[in-house]
Amino acid sequence: MKTAVEELSPTRVKLTIEVPFEELDHAFDVTYKSLAKQVRIKGFRPGKAPAKLIDRYVGRGAVLTQAVNHAVPELYSEAVSKEEVPVLGPPEVEITRLEDGKELAFTAEVDVRPKFEVTDYEGIEVTVDDAEVTEEQVNERLEALRQRFATLIGVDRPAEQGDHVSIDLSASVDGKKLEDAQASGVSYEIGAGTLLQGLDEAIIGLSAGESATFTTTLVGGEHKGREADVTVTVHSVKVKELPELDDEFARLASEFDTIEELRASEAERLGELLRAQQLRQARDRVLEKLVDSIDIPLPESVIKQEADRRRELLDRQLSQSGLSKEAYLEAQEKTEEEFEAELTENATRAVKTGFVLDQLASQENLTASNEELTQYVVEQAQSMGISPDQLFQSLMQANQLQLVYVEVLRAKALDLVVSKAKITDESGNTIEPPTPVHTETITVASGDEETEESAAEQGETEK
Repeated sequence: MKTAVEELSPTRVKLTIEVPFEELDHAFDVTYKSLAKQVRIKGFRPGKAPAKLIDRYVGRGAVLTQAVNHAVPELYSEAVSKEEVPVLGPPEVEITRLEDGKELAFTAEVDVRPKFEVTDYEGIEVTVDDAEVTEEQVNERLEALRQRFATLIGVDRPAEQGDHVSIDLSASVDGKKLEDAQASGVSYEIGAGTLLQGLDEAIIGLSAGESATFTTTLVGGEHKGREADVTVTVHSVKVKELPELDDEFARLASEFDTIEELRASEAERLGELLRAQQLRQARDRVLEKLVDSIDIPLPESVIKQEADRRRELLDRQLSQSGLSKEAYLEAQEKTEEEFEAELTENATRAVKTGFVLDQLASQENLTASNEELTQYVVEQAQSMGISPDQLFQSLMQANQLQLVYVEVLRAKALDLVVSKAKITDESGNTIEPPTPVHTETITVASGDEETEESAAEQGETEK
């Protein structure tokens, strides 16, 4: 077999492959065995008809076509391996010459990874937010804790903003009561805005036992989108009573005996949270600077595949949530054109990031041990709320175990860059690089692997 590689662009090549007919014997053997089982020739048991009779029975042209179709993928793979072509995606194949008994020649155009080196990645400088815990932040955490232990106390007065009420709702259109738009004993916090537009205004000023009617647009059910008259009846009005921030509350809400011990614990936890956020921010900003520092050509077909994947994922998520694409775009305050532009930009960024991290992992000869791969699966399973065995089986069935290896290598490549970065906070303090966490997921796409969501229904949601 003769092979030649022609560079059509920095991200696309054409392989020319010429094969003498004697090298197609295996393909013809497979073809004849397959056809022999399908045809019925008098005097021969199924599968036993000789090749010459099969040629006459089904036609030599059909035999040639099937043999070539069987041989080309194998020959292409052999050529790619021989020439060490870093292919991305399936090739476009064209048979250029087929002379029976003499030669088969074909070309295969395919996208390839761009050739580049990751240089000057040591000493990347980034600034991150301060992680100093303030008294105000601690007070906010304690206030949130108080809210969790609040009790509702009934009051004998008209409802006000922030009150909790128990209500009945009854909707009608053109004076006709809608059976699917009735609700009783609904608990609602005035001002939450989680039910119907106009409800808050209608409830404020009502006491227990009083009703009011308002006009609104229905947001669900058979009459979704219709204008309806809704009657709200208040059964009770309650206010939230918060416990005092004292030692008794500390014993109620925690394992501590005093409020000062609880306050100190909350400050420590908040500090750990802020430091973890700070380190994640450092990783993100180091990665951003690394990718921005490298200019490489990107294959359009791979970007399109990534954009299509993201679009399909969003469509599936919207369908599962019952939200239309139009409603989603309205909530995001984007036009269809703006959404598509951002989708393409994010897909381009993801593809480039994957190439950069993969190249760095290759340059540094990074590898992943079985322990690291197992740790990745365990951590991902925990974050998804499923067992590691479930995730492993899902990856197996989706033929995506290689993806785990790729993700771990990418994380290790980023860890390497971060460990050599110069990180300071906004106050000018030097931050020690984070301890390598090899199994942290880097959400990118490299073009020749599918993304994690198809194996585990994870993945990015367009922001």
